[in-house]
Amino acid sequence: MESRIVWPLAAQLGEGPLWVAEDAALWFVDIKGHAIHRFDPATQAGTSYPVDGPASFLVLAADGGLLVGIRGHLHRFRDGMLSAPIAAIDMPAHNRTNDATVDARGRLWFGTMDDNETLATGAVHVFDGRDISAVGGQCVITNGPATSPDGRFLYHVDTLGRTVTRFDISAGDLLRDGEPFIAIEDGAGHPDGVSVDSEGCVWVALWGGWGVRRYAPDGTLLATVALPVPNVTKVAFGGPDLRTAYATTAWKGLSDAERAAAPLAGGLFAFDAPAPGLPANAVTMAV
Repeated sequence: MESRIVWPLAAQLGEGPLWVAEDAALWFVDIKGHAIHRFDPATQAGTSYPVDGPASFLVLAADGGLLVGIRGHLHRFRDGMLSAPIAAIDMPAHNRTNDATVDARGRLWFGTMDDNETLATGAVHVFDGRDISAVGGQCVITNGPATSPDGRFLYHVDTLGRTVTRFDISAGDLLRDGEPFIAIEDGAGHPDGVSVDSEGCVWVALWGGWGVRRYAPDGTLLATVALPVPNVTKVAFGGPDLRTAYATTAWKGLSDAERAAAPLAGGLFAFDAPAPGLPANAVTMAV
């Protein structure tokens, strides 16, 4: 699993990759660069859409287009245009949205975080298509979440705590009685975004860790994929067979010397995955 650069766009904080099968393209955001990006593997062309604010995730909307988290609101994104807010998130003004996923029931799970990365005011929220509820997972920087293929488990990342916790959500939305899944050891970076493939294995991007790891459902480390940049943020699976893994990266936090040593930081990378990913679920919309 050797990585390759597919778009050296130098995103300040590339995040939230999403394969849109209908479009046969990978979409992702640059949170600090205030942009939404689209990469077309067939033409190797990239297109960028500036937005007014730190777009942090993209997910499919069941009635068409994409749903985007920006600061404390959810927006629709369609035909290159961002809508007015369709839902507001009850959270401190210094917080913003971060990573997200959609479960098999069409619910959007997303995290919030302190934009200054100091206060434990972040939490996981659920959007059911109409209303938003906070469900737990308080920490400074939430990441993930991701759900298991059968929809039973949700993986929640506490980035600064270097932990991934697994919650059983089969009986309800609240994140209670989670079990430790993995802890990233000192010197290996911090866990960032997580994704789950069709075998139930969990892919963990490593901020400051120069790569991504693949863990079995029981938490056993199966593989590590090295990237030539330190800050890897998330993996998504694309292509017609969902076996091309795309990894977003960032140059945020790097000194001039560190950027010179990693000139591809912020680029979009790809590698061949050992198992297919899962098709993206769409949010069931009522607003």
